[in-house]
Amino acid sequence: METDIQTHGEPVFAGDDRVLPFDVDGLDVRGRTVQLGPMIDAILARHSYPEPVARLLAEAIALTVLLGTSLKFEGKLIVQTKGDGPVDLVVADFSTPGNVRAYARYDEDRLAAAQASGATSPAELLGNGILAFTIDQGEYMQRYQGIVEMKGETLEAMAETYFRQSEQIPTVVRLAVAELIDRDEEGKPRHSWRAGGIVAQFLPQAPVRMRHPDLPGGDAPEDAENTVHSDDDSWSEAKVLVSSVEPGELTDPDVGAERLLYRLFHERGARTYEPVPVFDKCSCSRERLGDVLSGFSAEEISDSVEDGVITVQCEFCSTAYRFDPAEIQR
Repeated sequence: METDIQTHGEPVFAGDDRVLPFDVDGLDVRGRTVQLGPMIDAILARHSYPEPVARLLAEAIALTVLLGTSLKFEGKLIVQTKGDGPVDLVVADFSTPGNVRAYARYDEDRLAAAQASGATSPAELLGNGILAFTIDQGEYMQRYQGIVEMKGETLEAMAETYFRQSEQIPTVVRLAVAELIDRDEEGKPRHSWRAGGIVAQFLPQAPVRMRHPDLPGGDAPEDAENTVHSDDDSWSEAKVLVSSVEPGELTDPDVGAERLLYRLFHERGARTYEPVPVFDKCSCSRERLGDVLSGFSAEEISDSVEDGVITVQCEFCSTAYRFDPAEIQR
């Protein structure tokens, strides 16, 4: 279902935890935007991350759901950073049609030192390393992985570098995280997290808008030149518009995704499509973990026993699974 937000009066909000696809024919732009509420709050609250780590992971989740909901097949998208900074690993995992899980790993002492010195930008927290995008279409299909060095001060900039170098598609990304503190019905302080994002890509269909020697790729017809003019006036306009988005517009539930798109693109005739819901849902299970343990040697199983049981805790959802060693040693 599509909606022309230019002519439909007061928009109906997609609401929290629903990715809203859109396109702007007048600018040859397609993209997605999202506001994350209860889903992101549940993931972050489960681990009680320090504030800088929570913000970084929330941005990674927002980026992952924006990209993952564009998959046209049953599979998985994994966005992962590996670096030498205080937060050495960030993983956000999207499984179609809309299941999300994520976690971050950090060194407490190094993080405390970074916070004390004010070195808490994404670049400072992650350090030198790589940003990887992995697409997994199942056990019978080969995985695709694109990897770039983490260059830039923000996760937005790192993601744009990936699309420019690996996908060769002109892309602009905006991400935001908000930490909210209000009071519940009894007047007690209440804390929650919100996140949001928007990604827009220049994907011209007309051969006249494709030319050498800029970014190769795109959706050009086979007989067209194989490069996109990234300095096209329409793309320049789209970049300026998306870059004007304020962080609060991406996280404020009173703004809403449709209202934001109307502000940005109503003069160009933006269209929105059916929102895609996303959920806090882990893919771990007792059966899967049992299969992993069954591959352990007798010595490894013995070393894993504590108080008579083997306990395995999922890094993503923190669910603890307990196994009788006799189950594994059969």
